[in-house]
Amino acid sequence: MEGSGNRIAAILVLTLSFLTCIVLSEDASDAQPQVPCFFVFGDSLVDNGNNNDLPTLARSNYRPYGIDFPEGPSGRFTNGRTVADIIGQFLGSKGFIPSYASARRSNTLGVLFSTPGAAGTSGLNFASAAAGIRQETGKHLGANYYLADQVRQFNFTVQSLRGSFGNDTELNIYLSKCLYGFSIGSNDYLNNYFLPDIYRTSHQYTPSAFAEVLAQEFSGQLLKLYDLGARKFAVFGLGLIGCIPFELARMNNTNNSTCNEDQNKAIELFNTQILQLVKRFNTDRPGARFVYGNIFDPFRDLLSNAAAYGFTVTNKSCCGVGPNNGLITCLPNQTPCQNRTTYLFWDSFHPTEALNMFFAIKSYNSTSPSDIYPENIQQLATA
Repeated sequence: MEGSGNRIAAILVLTLSFLTCIVLSEDASDAQPQVPCFFVFGDSLVDNGNNNDLPTLARSNYRPYGIDFPEGPSGRFTNGRTVADIIGQFLGSKGFIPSYASARRSNTLGVLFSTPGAAGTSGLNFASAAAGIRQETGKHLGANYYLADQVRQFNFTVQSLRGSFGNDTELNIYLSKCLYGFSIGSNDYLNNYFLPDIYRTSHQYTPSAFAEVLAQEFSGQLLKLYDLGARKFAVFGLGLIGCIPFELARMNNTNNSTCNEDQNKAIELFNTQILQLVKRFNTDRPGARFVYGNIFDPFRDLLSNAAAYGFTVTNKSCCGVGPNNGLITCLPNQTPCQNRTTYLFWDSFHPTEALNMFFAIKSYNSTSPSDIYPENIQQLATA
């Protein structure tokens, strides 16, 4: 009974948070933006179209991707909004933060920031599907912009912004108030370390050593952004990769949701490294504020109590082919499931908008350090 009571209490808290955040997103057009700009770095979990024109298999600018998104297929790897989209709305964006590729294509990098704060939260999304912290990650699928590429794109953006500000001091003050979000590292495992026939990393490093190498490379890119003026960082850890439909399908696990725990243990090592990195930078970097978004543990709880949160399908995707709808990702014009709000996974690898909302709410306004540490994104943004 005590466990049941705890789950009910958790759902009541989540429901209240959900309603609060819905009101926030609906009122964003009238509310004062919490940050002047939001910059997103990462992979397909937050990519919003940067891969659309790249020679790669890692693209999703076709139906049924975007079936529940206002703009239709856009390059997002889900049925609707990503976590970054939702957080952007919570922060006060009047539209969706554009992709870097679309801003470059339309030559609007400077225009986006010409009147800072006048049009709600501005920003750019640099995320690239199949990309990782390491340069070689995901390249067997084709081209991508790995993290260092994304940081270079941000540097180019900063240079483009100089004309919109009176001097470098004003620009630096502006950049210090922006939020910088990161969701990257999954492909360094899925499309690198866990593919020993293609990549050498699992032969070169133990899981612990690989996690350390990734954290060191990640740290270097974060410091480059710090040197360019970034001060508010929201860094997300990785989820239960061993529980996604693709991995369940590889294990031919169609009857239950038992996960590949060897993979999950490797992911935990990475998350531990990133949490320690956040703690260290909060101490060592003057003026900087870092938060760590824990995806792993809340996801584990969600899998154990899915029905209590309104999810009924946890071990197969809404759209895909093969066991668990997980061996092949969602194909062009494939008919997806109808009850998408009850599925955790949209395709073999990616969450539904419903699951994205779950994590966006937790990271934005949870008061539990086990969800987001040491403060939530709302507190970080308004500090």
